Amino acid sequence: MGNCIVVVQFDLPKRTEEQAIKGATSTAPIYRGLAAKGLIRKDYLNGATGTGGVYLWENRADAEAWFTEQRLVELTKRFGVRPRLTWYDSHVTVDNLKGETRVNGKTLADVG
Repeated sequence: MGNCIVVVQFDLPKRTEEQAIKGATSTAPIYRGLAAKGLIRKDYLNGATGTGGVYLWENRADAEAWFTEQRLVELTKRFGVRPRLTWYDSHVTVDNLKGETRVNGKTLADVG
């Protein structure tokens, strides 16, 4: 089973770098606490077409457990617009920090 990537986008104007950093660091502890619930990584997005995040989850079930309708309602209240979520399954990862390629979480040398 592969990882799950969820891209969350809000149609909002681009923030300044300072605003983006302030917003991200204020919520980062929430996502640090989700490691035990399957969140591997979150990258915050800020651009001309909006704001949001890219979430890498251990699996789709963990992602679905987080992104409930209730969570989307909370995010809509916080940002003033409903987020768009795009879901992806990820079976192959090239990790240049670790110098490895993984297939469904196993290093390529171990896959066979």
